[in-house]
Amino acid sequence: MGIAAMVAVLLGVLGVSLAFAPEPDPIPRRWQLAIEPGAMRVASMDVPGVGTRAYFYMTYKVTNTSDTDLLFTPTFDMLTDDGALLRAGRDVPQDVTKEILRRVDNPFVQDQVSIVGPLLQGEANAKEGLVIWPVTSTRCGEFSVFASGFSGETRPIETLNPADHTKMKVLLRKTLMMRFQGPGELFDMQARTIPMIDRTWVMR
Repeated sequence: MGIAAMVAVLLGVLGVSLAFAPEPDPIPRRWQLAIEPGAMRVASMDVPGVGTRAYFYMTYKVTNTSDTDLLFTPTFDMLTDDGALLRAGRDVPQDVTKEILRRVDNPFVQDQVSIVGPLLQGEANAKEGLVIWPVTSTRCGEFSVFASGFSGETRPIETLNPADHTKMKVLLRKTLMMRFQGPGELFDMQARTIPMIDRTWVMR
């Protein structure tokens, strides 16, 4: 599925047409954090009571470059090439998170729960995080990750409720969209990374 179709699916959940989706301000007027995504990887492991399972995971670094301390509450959604929308951390057992943290082998990296909290200004107060999604299919083409909580820019719009076609107001938030190109099939991925092919800010 192409990226335009992916975004269309995502916005379609809100009843927002891709053609009318607003774009972020070209020059940020609200606070915006600096995010440095790490490599996208796949980890396979035995999960007690479940068996062998595979998971996507990615580390990142976030720095508060604004002029005020902020409450950091990030969310990461993955949109797969077949249109499935996966929230990072959902259906990820705690044992899996602990094992991937062990493999990352960086004492500064925090899991999704631990990283939530105040983010003080400056490089010295930067945080490093880990996000994980379950692999739902061994087929893996182009997919996207939407990272929110990194900008204070919002945009209210009026659209149609897809359930009953009545007018409704929706608040879109500036979100970082990262596109990745999968290998086609997820076999023998333990030592390989999935390349990022594009990153851009969108209103979601």
